Amino acid sequence: MPRAAREKQKTVIQSKIRPINKALICEEIVDQIMALIASGDLAPGQQLPPERELSKTFGASRSSLREALRCLSIVGVLTARVGDGTSVALDGGKFLGKILEWRVITEKHGIEDLMEVRIALESVTAAKAARRVNRDDLDKFDAILAKMKKALDDPKKFTELDIEFHFTIAAVSHNFLIHDLVLMIRGQLQKVLARVLRLPNARPSTLKEHMAIVEALRRGDSDAAAQVMSRHLEAALNRYRKTADH
Repeated sequence: MPRAAREKQKTVIQSKIRPINKALICEEIVDQIMALIASGDLAPGQQLPPERELSKTFGASRSSLREALRCLSIVGVLTARVGDGTSVALDGGKFLGKILEWRVITEKHGIEDLMEVRIALESVTAAKAARRVNRDDLDKFDAILAKMKKALDDPKKFTELDIEFHFTIAAVSHNFLIHDLVLMIRGQLQKVLARVLRLPNARPSTLKEHMAIVEALRRGDSDAAAQVMSRHLEAALNRYRKTADH
């Protein structure tokens, strides 16, 4: 980028930064940087002004500024490289994943909330997959179902295949946000499924529900695919609640 353009961008950013409350220095710096990213004034890959200039504009010490930038780097919002300065991360997946994982870990009803969100999102994904699925995709689903049938007595393997099944539906739908979401919460899903799939009849029931989803995909019936996916995840949620009761 030409020097004149960089200087213009820097001026725009600095004009939107306001002096901060001394009692909440780090938090306010973080909030303002996030606001600049959300508004598009700071774009993915764009470099922040030098620390010296930022600290002067914020009216904060260099140490407070560095603490805020370090916090944003830890969660993946910013990328800091020695010699290159600090820039906005190109991929926000790490940030979103950290927030989701932290909320699920710390909130009492995090797992149930997460599964309820999956019901809404993956029902739409299944409907899209039914409209896009092809012969090769169906062969992949059939192969996963065959492996699941063989793994009925192996909870760990069955859990891995369960997650692969949902990954594949997201990939077939071309909804890569859902794919990334499932990938980000994979650790939490494995913990949930490890408990749920040990319940009596949980694995056979899950396999039967997955088979119904694939049959809807095979027919290209988007409405049916959404319905059976919703019923499957609601059943999974109910199975989870049973494990929580115990």
